[in-house]
Amino acid sequence: MASNPPAPAAPFVPGTRPFGFGPSDDEGQWEEWNPTEESLRPVRGRHRVSRQRGGGLARSSTVLGVGVIAAVGAGGMASANTGKPPVSISLPDLASVAHVFDAGSDAPKGSATALSAVGVSTKETAQGTRDAGEALRDRIMAQAESQQVQLDSKAQSATDAALAKQVDEAAAKAEKDAAAKAQAAKEKAEAAAKKAAEDAKLAELAKQYKLPVVSYTITGTFGQAGSMWSSGYHTGLDFAAPTGTLIKAIHSGTITEAGWAGSYGYRTILTLDDGTELWFCHQSSISVSVGQKVATGDVIGRIGATGNVTGPHLHLEVHPNGQSTGIDPMTWLRSKGLNP
Repeated sequence: MASNPPAPAAPFVPGTRPFGFGPSDDEGQWEEWNPTEESLRPVRGRHRVSRQRGGGLARSSTVLGVGVIAAVGAGGMASANTGKPPVSISLPDLASVAHVFDAGSDAPKGSATALSAVGVSTKETAQGTRDAGEALRDRIMAQAESQQVQLDSKAQSATDAALAKQVDEAAAKAEKDAAAKAQAAKEKAEAAAKKAAEDAKLAELAKQYKLPVVSYTITGTFGQAGSMWSSGYHTGLDFAAPTGTLIKAIHSGTITEAGWAGSYGYRTILTLDDGTELWFCHQSSISVSVGQKVATGDVIGRIGATGNVTGPHLHLEVHPNGQSTGIDPMTWLRSKGLNP
């Protein structure tokens, strides 16, 4: 089998640069570069620096790097013919080389998706790739909300307790007021009933008791002070009327005295069944005798001006149980349903 003869090597001309690049005007004549182990950087990857046969590589690393990148991008080594235009450099599409970085991932070949997921955990991905700051903020907000709920619950409980207490107090006050009103109404009703009973009793007594004089004028009351009375005060109730006016029995009883009594003039004493003595004084005449039974309204004498007097009148005294000291006749008469 015939083989193609090797291409003749381009003649090396001193002072020129490999790959068709000559010396620039500002650099001067090209010099040979002999690298050593100290000056060479460690070789990494597949790209190695080849030594130039018959003279070595140029010092300008910039030109060499551009040539290598251009050769890789174009799919081979560029021609070094002098005078040809430089080869255009095109960068490969990122999607076409993405499979180099996503080896072992399930992402489709040629997709750059796997690059964005590098270093992201499953939990963070499930949380929508939220960062730690946002998660911390959520936890703080949740804790604050929980505390606020607790505070609101406590405040609501306190409010409910206060409302319950107010309701209880209001109910107790209402019950107390109702009880007080009921008690007052009861007492008022009892008082009204008592008064009605007393009025009925007095009305009944009024049928049994009568005033001693029909037409009269009250000229003296019990307890009045004055030198005209030997005791220093008035001891009875005076009914002023013309001489000869009839004096009637206030109530039924027994005549226990009838005659002259010094300063009292002519006096008649009527003793009631309960022992009360009624004294009728200053009479002009007496119509009854001792031991006589009289009924209510019976005539017992007539008004006069006998004894220590200044004018004709009936001096009435009331002595309970025959006591020497009398009581106010006005009060006693009113207790019997009479109103002098």
